[in-house]
Amino acid sequence: MSWIQKLHETYERCADAPQFEKEPPLPVSHSVQQAHVEIVLDANGKFLRAKVVAKEETIIPITEESAGRTTGAAPHPLSDKVQYCAADYPDFGGTKESFYPQYIEQLRRWERSDHHPKIHAVLNYVEKGTVVADLVRERILYCSEDHKLLMGWTGNSAVPELFRMLPPKKGKRDQGDAFVRWRVQVSGDPVSATWEDPTVHESWIRFDATQNSYTGLCMVTGEHTALASNHPKRLRYGGDGAKLISSNDNTGFTFRGRFASSKEACGVGTDVTQKAHNALRWLIARQGYHDKASGQVIVAWAVGGQHIPDPFKNTEYLLHSILASDDGTNEKYSGDAGQQFGVRLKKMIAGYSAELGDSADVVIMGLDSATPGRMAITFYREQKGSEFLDRVFAWHAGNSWHQNYSKDLRFIGAPAPDDIASAAYGRRLDTRLRKATVERLLPCIADGRQLPRNLVESCLRRVCNRVGMEKWEWEKCLGIACALVRGSRKEEHYEMSLEEQRATRDYLFGRLLAIAERIEQSALYVAGEKRDTSASRLMQRFADHPCSTWRSVELALTPYKTRLRANRPALSVKLDKALDCVMGMFQGEDYTSDGKLSGEFLLGYHCQRAALWAKQDANNDMPVENEVAIQGEES
Repeated sequence: MSWIQKLHETYERCADAPQFEKEPPLPVSHSVQQAHVEIVLDANGKFLRAKVVAKEETIIPITEESAGRTTGAAPHPLSDKVQYCAADYPDFGGTKESFYPQYIEQLRRWERSDHHPKIHAVLNYVEKGTVVADLVRERILYCSEDHKLLMGWTGNSAVPELFRMLPPKKGKRDQGDAFVRWRVQVSGDPVSATWEDPTVHESWIRFDATQNSYTGLCMVTGEHTALASNHPKRLRYGGDGAKLISSNDNTGFTFRGRFASSKEACGVGTDVTQKAHNALRWLIARQGYHDKASGQVIVAWAVGGQHIPDPFKNTEYLLHSILASDDGTNEKYSGDAGQQFGVRLKKMIAGYSAELGDSADVVIMGLDSATPGRMAITFYREQKGSEFLDRVFAWHAGNSWHQNYSKDLRFIGAPAPDDIASAAYGRRLDTRLRKATVERLLPCIADGRQLPRNLVESCLRRVCNRVGMEKWEWEKCLGIACALVRGSRKEEHYEMSLEEQRATRDYLFGRLLAIAERIEQSALYVAGEKRDTSASRLMQRFADHPCSTWRSVELALTPYKTRLRANRPALSVKLDKALDCVMGMFQGEDYTSDGKLSGEFLLGYHCQRAALWAKQDANNDMPVENEVAIQGEES
């Protein structure tokens, strides 16, 4: 029960906090629902007008039963579907059972308990039994010639907005599912929307608190209080039907076989479960990672409401810039080993540390649902503020590299889990595979675990097969792959700039490939040609068989070296010297070994290429616009 205790504590500490005054968590006994129709009344309950609203999320009062309803008569107290709040729904051929009697009885009891003017106005109106008739007259709902509500649009004119918004069920769109909210215009009251009026919220909270007679020991607070038998849903979005706690299933296998009734398993207070679920809903909407295609949700928060870095974003997002220098200009690949990035990252973490302190509690929670009605906690960690910040710093510092996402987005840092999944398996990867990849990366961020080896290898294979990607995508994947290689081999202490003294076999072969590519690129530029080089086309084969492939690459360089000597002799000499220098650093049988290269060769390739760019840019050997063309742009 630790998760619900932390969420309850979060609600208690954040609900009335001044920093969340503009966007507080939902009050208890309330939920959110996507509204379709808005009806405007006067203070006496007279119909004024109505309009269709574009799926706006609306705060509505709820009962314990209506919060978790799937079928059956469990009406919401105020705003609800036409099927519930319209007495004349059956008269217009409503295909589903009308729950108007239960709805109106509950609304009457609420109105009698408080006599709120807006509730009184809505009660007066719905008792007239003209909701559907008024909406048909206003051309919000549509009927056939025999005055029956249409189940789909068959006219030649444009499809009405309401039909486009209602969810289809077996090929039909039932207008009885249209969700109605109320606006009451009272003289002297500037807030006409019932869903925005705090006095309406407070009125329902007071009334609802008197309705639950089932009491017992709350396992979260340890107090004897009213216990919940039905727990809220709609956590990830307004139409979400999956629940974290379900104990009202007397026919399935929720508790059967272990307990005689759900009351024997565990008791959670009504107030506690509503506050905890409202806090979770608020956190997901405010700062959660939500993959809408798969339904996966991951959220990290400080229990005290302090601001924390989002562990699922890339470093550029956390630093709120593209590593701009002090004068506001963007950093280039100037051989920087990441010193400025390290300083800025440390300053950012220090700022969060000053706000959080060492004793603040931080929670990381992952949610997912295998079925529409059941949700599970797939990942859960509780950490102290200092430990959480240390893990975030370790992730971004240990997996940092020069990232080149596009011409306008270049930074030094770690990629986001989403980007890593795309780099490993492609932009069009299956939603289940993306979800599984993000889940596998969570322990690497939160617990400091080693990166999955097969994930690193997948990134390497895609980068080596550069012919299958557009230029901008390959550049992005190259930076991500280098970051993962560096993060998976922290014991090697790789720098983010060229290490001229590193004489390992794989690193040197990577440098050779980068120099060969630069020689051919420079010669092609002199001739005005734009095409892939031999080094880029043979990169995948080079990674598997470096020695034998290098012979092909080196032989292909002969005409390009001749062209450079004739047109750019100074550049030709520099590149030849660089090639000879690297060749002379091989030791023993490293050069003649044809074994497969590890990811280290990408680091040598990338660093050597960056160093050559910096030198040529400084000597004006190639114009800046050609450098952009070589790097590629995101389409």
